[in-house]
Amino acid sequence: MSKETKGRATNPTKGFKLEVPLDASGIEDRKGGEVVQVFAITAGGQKQSQSVKLDTKGSGKATFSFEEDPGQVKVLLGPETASVETIEGLQTVSRTVSTRGLADRGLLTIGAIIIPRFYWHWWLRWCRTFTIRGRVVCPDGNPVPGAKVCASDVDLFWWWSSSQQVGCDTTDADGTFEIKFRWCCGWWPWWWWRIRQWRYEPYIHKLILPELKERISFKDFPPGPEPQFDGLERFVSELHDLPEEQFVSTPFSLATTRSAVSPGDSPASIDARRIAALGDKLKLKIAEPAALRGLYLWPWHHWHPWNDCRPDINFRVTQICGGVEKTIVQEGIFDTRWNIPTTLEDVTLIANDDACCIPGNPDIPQGNCMVISRVCSDIVNTIGGNPGAPPAPQGYKNPATISTNGDRPYGGVIPISGLFGNTASVDYYEFERYNPLTLLWEALPSVTAGGFSRPYWEPAGGGGGQWSSAAFPFSVISGRNVIESREHYEANNAPGTWGSTRFWGGNWDLLMRWLTEGNIADATYRLRVVGYDLVGGALTNRRVLKLCNTQDDNEVIIRVDNRITGPGSGHPTSASHPAGAGTVHTETLEPDTDILSVKIIHADNTQTDLAACGKIKINATDKVQIDFFAHDPDGHLAYYSLQATYGENLVRNLLSYGTPVPLPAGSAPVPAAAQVGPNYGAARLQGAVAPHWNGGALRLEINAIDAFPQTCCYQIELRAYKRTIVNCNGNYPHRNLSEYSFMVEV
Repeated sequence: MSKETKGRATNPTKGFKLEVPLDASGIEDRKGGEVVQVFAITAGGQKQSQSVKLDTKGSGKATFSFEEDPGQVKVLLGPETASVETIEGLQTVSRTVSTRGLADRGLLTIGAIIIPRFYWHWWLRWCRTFTIRGRVVCPDGNPVPGAKVCASDVDLFWWWSSSQQVGCDTTDADGTFEIKFRWCCGWWPWWWWRIRQWRYEPYIHKLILPELKERISFKDFPPGPEPQFDGLERFVSELHDLPEEQFVSTPFSLATTRSAVSPGDSPASIDARRIAALGDKLKLKIAEPAALRGLYLWPWHHWHPWNDCRPDINFRVTQICGGVEKTIVQEGIFDTRWNIPTTLEDVTLIANDDACCIPGNPDIPQGNCMVISRVCSDIVNTIGGNPGAPPAPQGYKNPATISTNGDRPYGGVIPISGLFGNTASVDYYEFERYNPLTLLWEALPSVTAGGFSRPYWEPAGGGGGQWSSAAFPFSVISGRNVIESREHYEANNAPGTWGSTRFWGGNWDLLMRWLTEGNIADATYRLRVVGYDLVGGALTNRRVLKLCNTQDDNEVIIRVDNRITGPGSGHPTSASHPAGAGTVHTETLEPDTDILSVKIIHADNTQTDLAACGKIKINATDKVQIDFFAHDPDGHLAYYSLQATYGENLVRNLLSYGTPVPLPAGSAPVPAAAQVGPNYGAARLQGAVAPHWNGGALRLEINAIDAFPQTCCYQIELRAYKRTIVNCNGNYPHRNLSEYSFMVEV
């Protein structure tokens, strides 16, 4: 007989069985027929589960079969909803069974496991299903379809956070979503720590730091990427003036916990009491910052997240539109919804500007007519000469407005939008422009007529939906450069679905992208739309639609002002006015800037030139004289600025210490400024006639000590901006910069 079988009888049967009786007779409010999940986990990691229905006396039995002797089996009990994935980490009824004797008899029946009242009632809220319903919308309230909404549970400890994703869903065409997930509580603390990933929250650290600065004396307390309890314990021992050995036993951090803990470890592997003791001592010495009071943050609040039966939720939303996945909602810890109910309704998530949404369609005008409604995003009644706008200056945004933002022309790519009336029935259309020399309307040059695409949401195979795109290019039909109307496209592509299962997501009323830069001269233009029917592949029934509710032809007036850069711009090339590559100065006249000279004027009226890269000593009686120009030959200057930068992030606004005056005529390469500005609104009040202000050559003389308050290297920065709205960008992109640097000793 071998050493392994000595003293044991051979089992003549194949396989081994373990019977686990259950006893819930002590549960007074039990009704009978309840189901208990019983799990058997071997030392080798094999897992089995059985659903046991209790009889009227509260009795039941689970039977597990094994192909070979398991050696040791851990038996765990849970409610009907318990799963094998979670049972090991949850605090529940358990028993470890040795299979000694099982190999001899082939069957081992253990004593009945009694289910206490505590666990029976705890199981009712142990693992529950939570439901979150909501909607993702753009800031204007329009729905965001096809977006992936993910909910995560958030936990905070001191200045660290942990996020655990609980579920995701994809929004429907109306932007709605529903996320269902199971949430369990009553974890063993060591298990809960084991599955968490932490990150440092610098903003929380910044709010706590003022409370620490007066108390912390040791240097070894940096905010690491995850909780470090040994550092916290040393800090607390100093706060309470305790010898470190009285408070600190063994180093304890999440890193060592992860490496040390395994599913078979006991709950003592991590001491939750130790964390509580730290918190109790810490909050006696450090006040909770007011800005953090809504976060239920340790140590100021009861903190046992492993027993948290109501999750704390925030959201992240992504969307693929145009082939690129972008994050359109990213909530932070201050957005967390704490202790949500089992059903959380009416969650509204506001997407950022990267989202593709289904816009609310504007009202269709009535009749056989059309309305050209917008240039860029500007309603035409804000553009001079158009219906509802002041008559002049024609084609300018904010006409006759005395402001830096007044009388603004357009440049670059200019989208033009509008709507056909409900009975217009236009299949294709083209744009024409008015020629003031011939007094005739002419076809718009084809090089300037830009097509576009319209994104739309459509049903997808297998359910749900997806973003697609429809191209609307200009093309030549019957010798005319035309583009298909949206209405004709809808009638010939999945008719009857638009507005029900298919929805346009953008450019719904766009008519054309007008490509002006490099293609047409700067001028004021009148444009109109001509409509056609398509019959047998040919254009017929040419007609100029009337402006709705009028007898006037449809029309829009736009002032165009583009600029030329580079060698063809006419910008002078000289060492005294460098431009282009290797400089900060754009080679253009629209606008042009230059710092002509810098002089120090002494009390005896003598002058000292201060050259670029020069050095000078000044005193309290000296003045500085700066000659410069900011000029736009088109008269569309918006404003200029003049400042001195120095030291580390320090700046002086030189125009706040004095008012420039025009330079004498002929003393600069551009005319003297008729109005000194420094912005278009001020220039209008100084006599500039709308819509023109050219700027020009100027001189500023101020106290030198105001410009240069300390010994340092200084750089004078002169910036000028045109009013042109370029590619619908209203942030004054046509600009220029000149710089002039030197050393000043005070």
